[in-house]
Amino acid sequence: MASSTLICETQPWKTLKAHVEDIKKTHLRDLMSDSERCKSMMVEFDGLFLDYSRQCANQDTMGKLLGLAEAAHLKEKINKMFSGERINITENRSVLHVALRAPRDAVINSDGKNVVPEVWKVLDKINEFCERVRSGSWVGATGKALKDVVSVGIGGSFLGPLFVHTALQTDPEAVACAKGRQLRFLANVDPIDVAKSITGLNPETTLVVVVSKTFTTAETMLNARTLREWISAALGPQAVAKHMVAVSTNLTLVENFGIDPNNAFAFWDWVGGRYSVCSAVGVLPLSLQYGFPVVEKFLKGASSIDQHFASAPFEKNIPVLLGLLSVWNVSFLGYPARAILPYSQALEKFAPHIQQACIVSMESNGKGVSIDGVPLPFEAGEIDFGEPGTNGQHSFYQLIHQGRIIPCDFIGVVKSQQPVYLKGEMVSNHDELMSNFFAQPDALAYGKTSEQLLSEKVPQHLIPHKTFSGNRPSLSLLLPYLNAYNVGQLLAIYEHRVAVEGFIWGINSFDQWGVELGKSLASQVRKQLNNSRTSGEPIEGFNYSTTTMLTKYLEGKSPVPSDPITLLPKI
Repeated sequence: MASSTLICETQPWKTLKAHVEDIKKTHLRDLMSDSERCKSMMVEFDGLFLDYSRQCANQDTMGKLLGLAEAAHLKEKINKMFSGERINITENRSVLHVALRAPRDAVINSDGKNVVPEVWKVLDKINEFCERVRSGSWVGATGKALKDVVSVGIGGSFLGPLFVHTALQTDPEAVACAKGRQLRFLANVDPIDVAKSITGLNPETTLVVVVSKTFTTAETMLNARTLREWISAALGPQAVAKHMVAVSTNLTLVENFGIDPNNAFAFWDWVGGRYSVCSAVGVLPLSLQYGFPVVEKFLKGASSIDQHFASAPFEKNIPVLLGLLSVWNVSFLGYPARAILPYSQALEKFAPHIQQACIVSMESNGKGVSIDGVPLPFEAGEIDFGEPGTNGQHSFYQLIHQGRIIPCDFIGVVKSQQPVYLKGEMVSNHDELMSNFFAQPDALAYGKTSEQLLSEKVPQHLIPHKTFSGNRPSLSLLLPYLNAYNVGQLLAIYEHRVAVEGFIWGINSFDQWGVELGKSLASQVRKQLNNSRTSGEPIEGFNYSTTTMLTKYLEGKSPVPSDPITLLPKI
């Protein structure tokens, strides 16, 4: 096993540990009174505005965090990622999701070969195919135009595209381009999810996109076989070639499945699943719905942040600053969670995507060992959760105001996708929403003291209940609008933020062996269930608890119908 110095053994880490006591002596009420400090904690780039002045930190803290970045060789690690070095050493892969949205003339090498032309070859193929489908020159088996798309995937192959789709569903430009079309996603192997994904759809006008790099992902392929049966039952087996396409690298299995390999769209080993929304995984279904020109704007937004991340000085680098602050909150201040609070309903699927992936704080950085396999003697990774404002204010904000201290990311938008103005109202609907966006960070920072409550003549017995300690950190990110370009920017900011955290902690943010363990155990259970059903063999090889539950499950199951078509879900 390779050995190296853990970041916690460096002097900058130890200096920050000692600095914690100084910060604990201050309160955000006092820190926020220093206008020069606040000004130094604001960054603007390409229409975005970041204000992190409500973090429990001062200029000295930020200087020490930048020193930690230097000790962690952060710039060198970023350069290695962009240059295509195999920084995912446990899987011996490059990490090049930035190449997926690079300009056509960019040069990004992997194993000495520029991969950007390969990326654009696939993008051009997607553009051409989607134009044929959307124009009606590609039709289904019965000659009808394909207006509806079901994208079958799981994990990043589902959550990333779903996040982008949800964000664009109410953008006027995207709405106009999607008129008369539907895009649905099928991820869960639960037959209820299958039923929801096809309810109301006509197989004659539906195109299924099967997303699996290896074309062996158990959940995805079972769902794909189910939809293949749905199409075949209605239109005949020969219809599969006109109604199903694939995003995969395994053309042999694609063809064996019944899909024309010419209708398979490639991606590469250097694309991690949770970083794949900018590949054919997301670009194909999103382009079928909105058209490639809209999706290309999304890619350009992500690329703008890539360039900023690679070149901006760290003190003005949005993903770097966010990553360093996360390390500060988790490993030094001891706050294990983070709330993602977008004040836009269009971003309702952003927090779930952050949890998984791509982002992906919990899947990427939920690690207990360094990249060299050394157990970490400090906390890494965060528990991410969230809900759009103002809904969250009426569910879990009580906890973040008076319960556990949970750093918050507030994400706001200057111009609403769907503005509403009512006569006689003091403010517009969007102004009302944003009033909460601006108020909540201050409420968390300042709180409310017992002295303030006394001056307001609050009854004595209620004072403990209405006292808010404040000093609860947050940051605010303001977007000018929420179109495809801005959605791409937001995605890339959080992708790179997670990478920064991993680079500082010295962990591999780009593998997911914990996920693989669950898959392996599920395979064992699947085999036992099949053996028990087909030959009546008793459940064995598990502990008493699992054996008992499996037996109870099998006892309550109905006999398997002989006609597979009766298995298709119905609502």
